[in-house]
Amino acid sequence: MTFFQDFPVPPLPPRPRSQRHVPPPWAAAPAYELPAVVQIGTFLSRTPEIVVAVKSADVYSTGCVFGVSWLIRRGSQSDEDWADLQHLFFQPGRGIRRGTGRQTGLMFGVQFPDGSKASTGALGPQVFMDREQQPEPPTLALNNSGGGGGEDELAGTGTLWLWPLPPAGDLRLVAQWTDFGLAETSIMLDGGRLRDASSDAQQYWPAEDKHG
Repeated sequence: MTFFQDFPVPPLPPRPRSQRHVPPPWAAAPAYELPAVVQIGTFLSRTPEIVVAVKSADVYSTGCVFGVSWLIRRGSQSDEDWADLQHLFFQPGRGIRRGTGRQTGLMFGVQFPDGSKASTGALGPQVFMDREQQPEPPTLALNNSGGGGGEDELAGTGTLWLWPLPPAGDLRLVAQWTDFGLAETSIMLDGGRLRDASSDAQQYWPAEDKHG
């Protein structure tokens, strides 16, 4: 028997269950859904210096997640210039180069058959996460998954969330990275193929609405 065992242990106060944050559908894929996978396997760019590839699309009931990757090979850059490029590589988001008004950073965009367009640099995070402020469709969000590199090359991966599902017809996917000499380039994807694949997406618990 010790001194403190003579005192009762007070009960813990009740702890209310915290509510799970559910992003709006234009901000992220449904949390409780198994997507259909559509293989794409094509290049947005393939030059001696830079490759940007689209690997596949995870198709949900509300939109698509494209798996993308990029790789930069060192050319004739000096050590100082290559160090500058490494700095730019690891912050690939949207930016405006001071004094030029020029957009920099890795940019992706989409265009639907009716001409409506979206860019990864068009909306800020506060708009994406505000359920009361639905943006005009379509929207496109780039999420970086990581990257690395060294003296000769730099490599990175990411995902693009496209909302809503594209209609049938040509879906134009666009990329640009002026910091690394990648001028605007694009490919055409089959929007109808992606839309049709959404019928194979499966909810984890079909009797419940789990993705808000």
